[in-house]
Amino acid sequence: MKKDETTHALETASARIVTATRNWVEKAVIGLNLCPFAKAVHTKGQIRYVVSTADTQQALLLELASEMTHLLATDPVEIDTTLLIHPHVLGNFLEYNDFLAIADAAIDRLGFEGQIQIASFHPHYQFAGSSPEDIENYTNRSPYPMLHLLREASVERAVASFPDAAEIFDRNIETMRRLGPDGWRRLELAASLLEKEKIKN
Repeated sequence: MKKDETTHALETASARIVTATRNWVEKAVIGLNLCPFAKAVHTKGQIRYVVSTADTQQALLLELASEMTHLLATDPVEIDTTLLIHPHVLGNFLEYNDFLAIADAAIDRLGFEGQIQIASFHPHYQFAGSSPEDIENYTNRSPYPMLHLLREASVERAVASFPDAAEIFDRNIETMRRLGPDGWRRLELAASLLEKEKIKN
């Protein structure tokens, strides 16, 4: 494959990954109100979607550091939060879960403690003490492994404006239990159809 063709293929693959992720944000995160703070930044176009080419943990760590630096150097009006999607590394959830400690250590090492926090999403996400098939795990199941970079200041403002923030987790579990596996599959199908429609257009 020629260089131009390879570049085009990578760009096309990245575009599809971003489309699938954005559809998940719209249909699941916002559609099911799993995060009451997501709609505002989505509507304002303040979410940065980055598809990593990293295929090793070390490469991903370097990109994570770069994206955290970029986020803090950018006006929140332009980028309030970043989704660092990494489809080629940490597909195994246990390895991904272990990496989260490395990511948190990077925040401290770079002096970003109190400025950035990382939320975790993965196709095989599993809460401690749960079984893989338990429906509550789907609150954090995304199309691809990703690290969600959040500004601490934005999180604090959002929590302050939402009086029942502490109840979000329990409410989300109840939402997923009402939805059930069949409901989640229908939601995934709807997101897939939306993705195909966007790619076609």
